[in-house]
Amino acid sequence: MHKGQSVSSYTDFGQDTNADQSSTMQFLTRRAVFNLTKNALHTSLKASLPSVSVATQQDVLDKRFYSVSEGPQKQNLLRYPAFPLKDTLDKFMKTVEPLLSACELIETKEAVKKFETGEGAELQTLLEKAAKCEQNWLARRWLQTAYLQYRDPVTVYVSPGMSFPQQRFENEEEYLNYAAKVIYSLARYKQIIDAGEVPIVKMGKYELDNSQFSKVYGTCRIPQKGEDTLEYNPKSTHVVVIYKNHFYSLPIYNYKGVILHPDVLLAQIKKIIATEKKKGIEFGILTTDNRDNWAQAYEELIKIDGNKERVKTIQSALFTVSLDECVEVKDDQFFNELSAQLIHGGGSHVNSANRWMDKTIQLILNRNGMSGFCYEHSPAEGQPIANITDYVSKNLFNDKHYDGSARDNYPCAAKLPLKSNNTLNRYIEKARKNVNELAENLHVNVLHFQDYGKGFLKQQKLSPDSYIQIALQYAYYKLHKVPAAQYESAHLRIYINGRTETIRSCSNESVAFAKAMLDECVDNKKRVELLRAAINGHRAYTTNALQGKGVDRHLLGLKLMAIENKKPIPEFFKSPGYVKSLIFRVSTSQVATPNLAFMSYGPAVDDGYACCYNPRENDMILACSCWRNNHITDVDTFTCVLREVLLEMQGILTSAGSAPAAKL
Repeated sequence: MHKGQSVSSYTDFGQDTNADQSSTMQFLTRRAVFNLTKNALHTSLKASLPSVSVATQQDVLDKRFYSVSEGPQKQNLLRYPAFPLKDTLDKFMKTVEPLLSACELIETKEAVKKFETGEGAELQTLLEKAAKCEQNWLARRWLQTAYLQYRDPVTVYVSPGMSFPQQRFENEEEYLNYAAKVIYSLARYKQIIDAGEVPIVKMGKYELDNSQFSKVYGTCRIPQKGEDTLEYNPKSTHVVVIYKNHFYSLPIYNYKGVILHPDVLLAQIKKIIATEKKKGIEFGILTTDNRDNWAQAYEELIKIDGNKERVKTIQSALFTVSLDECVEVKDDQFFNELSAQLIHGGGSHVNSANRWMDKTIQLILNRNGMSGFCYEHSPAEGQPIANITDYVSKNLFNDKHYDGSARDNYPCAAKLPLKSNNTLNRYIEKARKNVNELAENLHVNVLHFQDYGKGFLKQQKLSPDSYIQIALQYAYYKLHKVPAAQYESAHLRIYINGRTETIRSCSNESVAFAKAMLDECVDNKKRVELLRAAINGHRAYTTNALQGKGVDRHLLGLKLMAIENKKPIPEFFKSPGYVKSLIFRVSTSQVATPNLAFMSYGPAVDDGYACCYNPRENDMILACSCWRNNHITDVDTFTCVLREVLLEMQGILTSAGSAPAAKL
């Protein structure tokens, strides 16, 4: 991968926001977003904080608007404000129009009007006070509400899988050598983070926050009843290798703190492989279960003599390395099986127990050429894992990459033997049943669309991300005959400790385009006009979302103000517009890389789809999924329709639409 070809997942915003400077992962916990509808709030004045534009016009950094970030890199970053309530509600009404009937729209308008001048105004005042007292009023609340209090399994519902390009190993030696080199490369990237050398990128003239990079190595989610916690161990010096359900602590530095050469790591890994001939007890499968189930099992696990210290060693590892059982797979099913292995491990009979799902970074490797990450991203969004993937791909086969590594004076790998009892065995059996049902229920179809890629779209002067978003809208409409609330995330790294905002991709313009494509009376010239209008609308919303001026996080903040201040939930949050607009039946993200690789995850709702896409120069990879246990969605049919849609859209552009002339 040459310079400039970085793994990224920002939306391609064209010239509006200088997005090409920012390779930004924009996936988020899909189910967690929908789960937020279960929370609520109240109280406020009309004095709002000065706007971001006013704040950034200051020649001298004003502490009301700027704060210094944490971590090894000290950055002066914008504080996250509370934006004007009226602006948010106006945008909200526009986003819900295509989803509502005439009666529902009237009801929602009345609810908005009442909310804006009543309870909403009171809650806005509380939120503004919180914004004045905190650098980022959203950050800790988002971590708690969207992640740590979320009780469904992190498996499928929270943690996406990020693939590496397919490898072809001639023998086990090549496979294990590859594993050693990837481990080494991850350790090298941690050095870059610790040295404060992660490149600082900008969106326009504003720096993007890099503090999340220091939160992924050594981090682990700890199961607790009702609300989990996070533990950070950034100074850890070992990883944990999981093989045949056995756990080994593998030091990756010598006694002087120098990273061990891959040859040394390879020798240690070989000893682990040679030692374990049979599968061990499936302790790892406990981590795939519902969080409250796992919390109960965890209490039992660490009560058993010797287990607590060994579990802590697993939790404190920089990351885990799953050396999986080889899975035979046909070439035409490779992407689909790769996705399944990274997300859930294929069930208890395959590799689901060869995991520790609480770890932020799980490196997953298979003799059949499959490799990638499972990423529990409670502590951070996807930018760190994107950069790590990029770094590994770029340097893995560069011999100079390994200069300066250590070959002597190092501790050896040590087994972490865990013990069970009858009670814990029952928890394990329950987790086996649950993860098997989950793995069976998730249906993934990875579409490798090879007819064109973003090169063609750039010739047409169209944003690849916005184009694909509209294609997904059209595909859903063509298949189901109704528009769907569609989720895409925008990073908020322009703000200190920023996480994400939602891009609401369903719009009046996208629905108008979909209807025109199905109307034989509309000519291609008009269809192209409507397509460009829909794309421009998406880009405009995206630009606002990147500045924090979306809808969802502000409204969430108001609900949380009510909860924290023991206020009743306003009726606005029960209105048809609010409820329907949070049922994201199409949950999406872009994760762009020049490699033949992709990210995948599960749908946000029971009758919805997920689609994570990688638009490359001459092709696209679209990893789609749905649940099998409903009679509404079918991902095989959806990907077929999506392919048809992409060809239709190319057809109207080539037959009727020359690219618009460049502006002088």
